[in-house]
Amino acid sequence: MTGPSIVLVGPMGVGKSTVGLLLAERLGVAYRDTDDDIVAAEGRTIAEIFVDEGEPAFRAVEKRAVHRALAEHDGVLALGGGAILDEDTRGLLAGHRVVYLSMDVEEAVRRTGLNVARPLLAVNPRKQWRELMEARRHLYEEVATAVVPTDGRTPEEVTQAALDALELKEA
Repeated sequence: MTGPSIVLVGPMGVGKSTVGLLLAERLGVAYRDTDDDIVAAEGRTIAEIFVDEGEPAFRAVEKRAVHRALAEHDGVLALGGGAILDEDTRGLLAGHRVVYLSMDVEEAVRRTGLNVARPLLAVNPRKQWRELMEARRHLYEEVATAVVPTDGRTPEEVTQAALDALELKEA
């Protein structure tokens, strides 16, 4: 298998970056986050891209970043929360070890709150998060090799659960 050793997907605030860094460390591989790639390439935050150009323009940039990372990166890769909305991206994820980090709405609100850096949750975050998850949950599940709940777990516990679910051993 070429490409990332593990791809992390899930909603915003679920801990993909934190768990991704821990997984990379424990597996002895590099970590990459497509959101970081986008910010570096565009020279502005994701929220600024949303505000300046709108969601469709951001999704086009995100699709290119994800496709590039899937082709180039061989460590742990974290995707932005909406990356799985793209059908081509979902197709490219087939054959990869994809871990869907899940959480319930109360945990999501606790973690993300009213964070202005989350443009899709700017107004009524609880309601908007529920609506986002209704639209996305089946897509996360579609691409997932394993589903790892994060509710009430430490990042270390989630990391171990992901390793166990994929039957991977530490480096």
